Amino acid sequence: MKSDNVSSVAVILLLGFQNFHGIKNFFFLLLLLVYIVTVCGNLLIILAVYYSRSLHSPMYFFLSQLSFSDILLSSTIVPNMLRVVWSGGSFVSFIGCLIQFFFFTATESIECLLLTVMSYDRYVAICNPLHYASVITNRFCVKLILTCWLLGNFDSIIVTITLSRLNFCGSNIIDHVFCDFLPLLELACFDAFIVHLEMYVLGIPIVIIPTTIIVVSYTYIVNTVLRIPSSTGRQKAFSTCSSHLIVVSIFYWTMFSVYILPSRGQTSDINKILSLLYTVFTPFINPIIYSLRNKDIKKAVQRTFHKLM
Repeated sequence: MKSDNVSSVAVILLLGFQNFHGIKNFFFLLLLLVYIVTVCGNLLIILAVYYSRSLHSPMYFFLSQLSFSDILLSSTIVPNMLRVVWSGGSFVSFIGCLIQFFFFTATESIECLLLTVMSYDRYVAICNPLHYASVITNRFCVKLILTCWLLGNFDSIIVTITLSRLNFCGSNIIDHVFCDFLPLLELACFDAFIVHLEMYVLGIPIVIIPTTIIVVSYTYIVNTVLRIPSSTGRQKAFSTCSSHLIVVSIFYWTMFSVYILPSRGQTSDINKILSLLYTVFTPFINPIIYSLRNKDIKKAVQRTFHKLM
């Protein structure tokens, strides 16, 4: 890595789904529909939490932050992806690619941290209900959210600066649907071992520690729920965190499939589809899961929708 180099790649070609030409129009309309539903669904949850007094609690405050992050993530990826799909590939400037990568990495990091905060909130609510009000205070919630947004953006700034200082040469073609970390590294002119190492080190506070906290939190939650004598009590306790557990499972499974598990034997199209799952499908399914499995959210969303209509 050189500190004074200048990238020889000014424009990058995103290939997109080259094998999807036969269903290009259908796939474009599907992506567009998913994006519209994602933005509207998450916006409805934000408005419902804001306008419904019954939802003015830490759990729903964290949920509204997750919805806002989902809107940012989807808006960072999908609009340009629509252009790539419609054109069968699309050019983007190197600077534009780095900007997209920055916002993508920031929102992904923030989502990891927000899901961790939400799991800790459920842990305190179920395992230490008598201390919940004294532990999860409004001031503490604001501090947690600020930490998530600042740490997520800081991590993204470091990685983006590292990528911008690499020397890219030769091919300017990325066989992907957006500017992701691994496809960009493939354009580098040298062995990017140091960059991979930096990425893994930065992943400790963003991925490893949050994952550990989530696993430990739900281990205690399950143990506590199983000790509840009545089946009704167990069902009621688990219902408060089941939606979050489903969202966490989908998000981490797809992310680990792309970045952690070996990609040997996987085609580029499989990697692209896996990327779609956590960048497009997860923000789309989150409000649906919370609305279907949480009666308070479902009622508040319906009231908010009727007010807007």
